[in-house]
Amino acid sequence: MKTINTIIFDLGGVLIDWNPEYVYLDVFNSNREKMQWFFDNICTNDWNENQDAGYPMAKATEERIALFPEWESEIKMFYGRWEDMLGDAISETVEILDKLIKSNNYKVVALTNWSAETFPIALKKFDFLHWFEGIIVSGEEKTRKPFDEIYHLTLNRFNIKAEHSIFIDDNLRNIEAANNLGINGIHFKSAEQLIQQLKTYNIKL
Repeated sequence: MKTINTIIFDLGGVLIDWNPEYVYLDVFNSNREKMQWFFDNICTNDWNENQDAGYPMAKATEERIALFPEWESEIKMFYGRWEDMLGDAISETVEILDKLIKSNNYKVVALTNWSAETFPIALKKFDFLHWFEGIIVSGEEKTRKPFDEIYHLTLNRFNIKAEHSIFIDDNLRNIEAANNLGINGIHFKSAEQLIQQLKTYNIKL
């Protein structure tokens, strides 16, 4: 049994509900097919992740409008109404976080792909973000998951030994990248599943 002394949490999709559908379902009159086409071709995940790695949102928006001028208003909404895409805390996972921190048995930090321009909004909205020993925000570091650099940065900044840590993320791609560096990973699907996975590392809540 590996001795675990550090837990690394992703934020979006694990502790915080963020979903552009909250804005665009209304924009596209509940036409999911049209909305998905927009996400697949205009405001794509790759495009948004570029901003998570530090690219200026205003510049990214201008460039996208130049490519797709007929979608100007919808493109502007992506960051113009970003706060409306920010849902509530995922309370069941926050409860797990709370128990881990209160146990005083683990160093608990966060590693998130998040624009430095919008992260202050989350810091104001969610008190639990201030519970962490530290948070690595991709936009502040000008790199992002799943690139090795941001994992090395996290391990070095918080003096973490990869083999003694667990990384929790809802994106399998990010878990696989962490595993390649010797970090133990849990692919998050639900709070209940997370509790069961933590037990396999002898972490009881």
